[in-house]
Amino acid sequence: MFSITDVKFLNKAGTIKTPADWNCASKPKLWLYNLHYFDDLSSQDAAKRYTLHKDFIEKWISENPPCSGNGWEPYPISLRLVNWVKWCSVQPEATPKYLQSMLEQANVLMQQLEYHILGNHLFANAKALTFVGAYLQGENSGKLLAKGIKLLNEELDEQFLSDGAHFELSPMYHEILLWDLLELIDLAMTSKRVELLDCLPKWTGIARKALKWLSSIIHTDGEVSFFNDSSIGIAMKPHQIFAYANKLELAHTEVKGQLVTNKASGYSRVSLANYSVIFDHANVGPDYLPGHAHADTLSFELSIGDLRVFVNSGTSLYGTSQERVRQRKTAAHNTVSVCGLDSSQVWTGFRVAKRAYAKLEKSIINENSVKLVASHNGYLQQSPKVKHTRELQCSLDSVIIRDMLSKQLPACFHLHLHPDVDVIKLSEKELKITKDDEVLCLISSSEPINLKESTWHPEFGKSIANKKIEIEFTNGTLRTVIKQIKRDS
Repeated sequence: MFSITDVKFLNKAGTIKTPADWNCASKPKLWLYNLHYFDDLSSQDAAKRYTLHKDFIEKWISENPPCSGNGWEPYPISLRLVNWVKWCSVQPEATPKYLQSMLEQANVLMQQLEYHILGNHLFANAKALTFVGAYLQGENSGKLLAKGIKLLNEELDEQFLSDGAHFELSPMYHEILLWDLLELIDLAMTSKRVELLDCLPKWTGIARKALKWLSSIIHTDGEVSFFNDSSIGIAMKPHQIFAYANKLELAHTEVKGQLVTNKASGYSRVSLANYSVIFDHANVGPDYLPGHAHADTLSFELSIGDLRVFVNSGTSLYGTSQERVRQRKTAAHNTVSVCGLDSSQVWTGFRVAKRAYAKLEKSIINENSVKLVASHNGYLQQSPKVKHTRELQCSLDSVIIRDMLSKQLPACFHLHLHPDVDVIKLSEKELKITKDDEVLCLISSSEPINLKESTWHPEFGKSIANKKIEIEFTNGTLRTVIKQIKRDS
């Protein structure tokens, strides 16, 4: 039977039996953070677990003294406060002890706003202050609300690009921040606080653009693509985000047509009869905030019908392990490494040294065909210095990929297959990709094709065996063809 001591986050189970378990040294930091978030209070069926939630709140207050442990760090405070406000606001009567704890937490948060981290952390801080300030009465609630709103409006201008993308260029974090913005819009409409209502024109305008961008970056299976730090199961699902927007009567435009190019963020989507391609010609993110960046410049993901076929490797963990670094490296993505180097120098958990700057050089659309050409200078900043240019020629039943280097150097095109598909080697330079005996496509190349074992990481805490293609070349040019693409959607 489920007990208050039994919890599961990031696909890893744990128990909370003693006060020390809230800060257990053997648990990963992110797992412990999730323990302090209280996300289940905001679940759709939360009312069914009222007693459990009440007991867990009581347990947190009694076992987490002020300013001690993970729960009093600003990011967990921020997420927990929003969840507690939403939970308390639907109860018949607010418990004074809970209100006092929320005020205490908010005051602590005010003293340690995450200006040193910025990005999604600072936005979460601002959201929490806004929620608590709008909900609590008296004391310094007005000051909390004013600070939250001011910070939100400053960060919205900074963090959302003109095409609607969140500036950290992670589809997963885009989902998180967009959901935050929708909840703030909801708060304004529900509370009818004048201070919040005045913000609605700005907030709704940004949300509509962000909704459109999201529709361009998800796969036909309805889930998020894996560029930079991205994973399924952390943010709300895209269909939940769109449903929430509709509930708020936020009319938004979904992407349509054969080609959508998000110029400010640097992602393009090609949609033809049988398949779709999402192409990354973006920078790694803001120069001052590359923590969630991967060395994935000029990578792509491809779905045939509603099935993902070519995938980046995803993200299964944070921290500073070698596995974390490996998942961020160029070889974990569908792009080209040169001389064993990464397009951007990712290191430790959230650091990038010299990084690639990308440019979309051509974008041509004709009847039933699209051509994209992009380049980056990541290897020009290293030694040996070389420019990588990639051309995608997409027609109804094929994608021709031409990789061009400005010098003849040892290079390798890495191409990762979704674990649900099978691969059969037809010859030294040709493969067949199948699913349940259905031929999805053929892959041919100007150089020999090698198959290797690898892993795919669709969620935190998950590593699934898959196949990886490696095509080595030394003459500065590689031509790879994905042909006979066909699948009924």
